[in-house]
Amino acid sequence: PHILVFMVTTTMSDAKRLEGILRHVNNVQDNCLRLGETFIEKGDEEFGRLLIVNGRIHDKSKFEGIEWEYFHADVKEEKPELFKAAWLQHVKTNRHHPECWRGGIKSMDDLYVAEMVCDWYARSMELGDNIWDWAKESAAERYNYSTNSAIYKQIKSYLDLLLVPAFK
Repeated sequence: PHILVFMVTTTMSDAKRLEGILRHVNNVQDNCLRLGETFIEKGDEEFGRLLIVNGRIHDKSKFEGIEWEYFHADVKEEKPELFKAAWLQHVKTNRHHPECWRGGIKSMDDLYVAEMVCDWYARSMELGDNIWDWAKESAAERYNYSTNSAIYKQIKSYLDLLLVPAFK
């Protein structure tokens, strides 16, 4: 009898990259689950279910092709043009990124705004940043919205549902 042996040829760098992507995706999945369950509890079962499903397939494109090969820190410094191409591929094909929408963040479907907020919160936890500062300042400047705009109010409402209130 023949025994097939599969060898893993992943380098340490690939293993670390895979670990980082999986950690991020798991964080987004947890956030989508928590926010989705909140919507289900409030009676919006379909929206909650679809958000949970989106969390399960979040950033799938990072695991193959140009994104796997070039969308990481090593390439950003060594081959910035390839990093930029991979980044563009990612944001132009994943609907939770405002860059994917012809009209930007203000034209995004509610479901993808919710997933985007779950993604932003995951990144803020991973980087030790304040999600409120990001939404009010950095994201507002990057995506051209004000704190009086409808999109900011929507983002804030999703964050209010997602985050655990502080003790008072």
